This record gives sequence, structure tokens and C-alpha cells, in this order.
Amino acid sequence: MRDPYEVLGVQRGASAAAIKSAYRKLAKKHHPDSNKNDPKAAERFSELNSANEIIGDEDKRKQFDRGEIDAEGKPRFQGFPGADPRGRSGAPGGGFESYSFRTGGAGPGAMGGAGFEDILNSMFSGAAARGGARPGRTSPFEFDSGGVGFDLDLSVAMTVSLEEAANGGEKRVRLPTGRELNVKIPAGVTSGQQIRLKGQGETAQGHRPGDLLITISIAPHPFFKVDGSDLRVDLPITLYEAVLGSKVRVPTLASAVELSIPKNTSSGRTFRLKGKGLPKSGGTGDLYVTTRIILPDGNDAELEALMQKWRDGHPYNPRSDLG
Repeated sequence: MRDPYEVLGVQRGASAAAIKSAYRKLAKKHHPDSNKNDPKAAERFSELNSANEIIGDEDKRKQFDRGEIDAEGKPRFQGFPGADPRGRSGAPGGGFESYSFRTGGAGPGAMGGAGFEDILNSMFSGAAARGGARPGRTSPFEFDSGGVGFDLDLSVAMTVSLEEAANGGEKRVRLPTGRELNVKIPAGVTSGQQIRLKGQGETAQGHRPGDLLITISIAPHPFFKVDGSDLRVDLPITLYEAVLGSKVRVPTLASAVELSIPKNTSSGRTFRLKGKGLPKSGGTGDLYVTTRIILPDGNDAELEALMQKWRDGHPYNPRSDLG
């Protein structure tokens, strides 16, 4: 992935507020729902979410700036040059080379022309002689011909959009080995959930292939906030819509719906749209819509005059209960 600062178009010294503002602006511009005829919109939107997950989080941003994690949030190895952070010998082409110890003479995995068993035997032969080895045995050690067991499982992190988490889909993931594969995302996946793909881990001769463990995280959405299986969204409305009532369009994960705003609706009033949330066991969560009255930009002399006249004729105190 590209440098997250470059993706969001901000400088490295940008404030958290500037990063948040840049992300919201770009996410709204490149949201798949607004670019249904652009096949690359979802890819750009996913890249924006991944970048925001790194530098939009204070701790991860510091780790990235210090070079401790890469643009995908994966740890960078800080050890000696050429070493593999998994503790294995490097193989050409960026893969992994596995070594197994075998009984008998020299061969792949042997050291200095002698097998690992031979080396141990030579090291401990004196002790075996002093302790009295049993007849017919030349070594106090027994080896499994299958070799030493390895942890061949691979673990990767995958960030998905809220829409992908709700509806499922297919996403390409790059493994630490450099290999890429398409992963089917089940509908209703939650943040922190793991997907296990049998046999898609690393391989070693004489061993069963390991598994691939994918840990899911859900990228922040520019409009919706996740609350369990429910969603919450702030809905800006005008002053006259709040006073006179109106029908306004409300975004959902599927498509926009109309919501009837009753007369004299106060800012902060919450409406429930049943079944417009996230999938859950036995059904679907709800969408909670909270109204926010937004006044027009700039000074409006007519509005001010109207409010002054209305204030003089209809005074009231909404804070009387606060003492």
C-alpha cells in the first residue's frame, strides 16, 4: 500500500484534526455508493480506510512514524540485516526456506557433513559411556524420522469496509510470503473475528501445510457509527424542516430511505429505522438516526429579524431544569 500520508494528501506534521478532515472529504468523494459506475471506486475507498486506520490512530501513527510498522500496519523487523523476523533462514525470492534434521548422514539440513543426530552423539558420547549405555544403542537420543515440528500457520490482518462487513464479498490479501489470494468475506463479519483457511499457510517437507488466520478489522465509516449490530448516524436538517416538518432522505447501507420529520422536532431527537443495521444471529440490527439542526452559513438579516420578533413574542427557557 502507498504511504498513508500520500493517500490522504496530508503532510507528516499534519494535526489529527487535519487528517480527520482530509479522510472525511476523500471518503465522501470516493464512496462506492456515489461512484457506482466506477469499478475502481471500492479499491480507492478501501485504500483511504486503510490509510486512516494507520495515521488516524494516535498510537499507530507514532509507530508508523518511528518505522515500527509499515503502511499496512504490519510490524517491521528491526534486527540485523537480512534476518527474518520469524526466526527462519531467508530463501531466494522472499520466501521461506525450512530445514529439518534427519537421522543418518549428510543431506539437506545437515551441518558440516554430519547429521544433527551425529553431532549430538559426538557431543554426548563420553557422558553416555560413563553412564553406561544400554546394549545395542549407540546414542542416548531417539529421533522422530518425521523431523522437528514447525509452526506453519500464517497470521495476517485484513481491513474491510462497513459495507463489506455487512454484505460479504471477496477481497484480495497479500501474505507475508509474497503470495496473494482471494478471500471470501462472510456477511455479518465483526471486528476482531478470525477467518481460518485450512492448508493455506506455509509448507515444509514431511509436514502438513499450516493454516492461514485472517483477523478482521472494520474501517471507520464517514457517516455511520457501529454500536454492536446497530448503526447510528447524525442527520443534518434545516431550521424550517425542524419547525414545519418534512420528509428527508436518510442513507442506509443498502440505499437511501425517506424519513418523516414531525413538526417542532428538536435537534438531538433520535428515530429508529428497524432492520437497517448490521446482520446478527436471528435477524438484523437497527439504524438510529439523530437529527442535528444546521443553520445557514453567514449572517442572514431576515432570519435574525424574524428570530428577534419571535423571541419577543414567544419567550421560553429550555434550560430551566438545569437550575
